[in-house]
Amino acid sequence: RLRVTSSGEYLLAFEPWHVDQIRRAEKTATRREWNEDTTGPSPGTVVAATTDLSVAARDVDCYVRVEAVYDQPLGEMTDADARAEGYADLEEFRTAYCEVYGDAAWDDRKVVTVVEFEYVGRERPAEVS
Repeated sequence: RLRVTSSGEYLLAFEPWHVDQIRRAEKTATRREWNEDTTGPSPGTVVAATTDLSVAARDVDCYVRVEAVYDQPLGEMTDADARAEGYADLEEFRTAYCEVYGDAAWDDRKVVTVVEFEYVGRERPAEVS
């Protein structure tokens, strides 16, 4: 779940507890099943992390700066990757992933987009190129 505003600002949807984890630097990555037509944020882009994609970007109070974006097969994930997602281990992440994308969603060969980020505050900072 991603939205790009008419002014080019990115909003990325998270569950409410994920936003809290982001603010505590317990969640520093997200994996998404974006289709081929999705143009996600690139490194250096400031993204509004929100629970509601319908809000105006200026009304969001959690911002992250994208550090890296890359593709990864789910089967290559490690416990460290799961911890960056805010989970205790890979099994806990896998359970949560299937709750979001469906019981049959996990396939070790499925390639997902990984977005690594750092929390930068409750107000939008300047972009870094």
